[in-house]
Amino acid sequence: VQLQASGGGLVQAGGSLRLSCAASGISLDYYGIGWFRQAPGKEREGVAWISTDDGRRDYANSVKGRFTISSDVAKNTVFLQMNSLSPEDTAVYYCAAVRSYYPSLGAHEYDIWGQGTLVTVSS
Repeated sequence: VQLQASGGGLVQAGGSLRLSCAASGISLDYYGIGWFRQAPGKEREGVAWISTDDGRRDYANSVKGRFTISSDVAKNTVFLQMNSLSPEDTAVYYCAAVRSYYPSLGAHEYDIWGQGTLVTVSS
């Protein structure tokens, strides 16, 4: 079972990035997927989650209206489209999975984690 996060990089403030989380060894049909981030010296923060069976999703207040989480079940991949990025969004971004149709932004609920991908937003 593996989650592979990718798509991070360096972008200027106001720019966009799309992160991908590709799953292998599990079918996302039965999982909730969350995106989390951790900035240096800060605790890990839940950013967004999606229930892939019916598309329910939710976001942290800090990213609402700027980030969009989506899934492509055929590709077993979840995406995080990030627009209007600011330096405050700089962090290592992680995707995680939980076998639940009712995920949340709580990191403790997730038991499968991918490696992080670094997002750096310059001012």
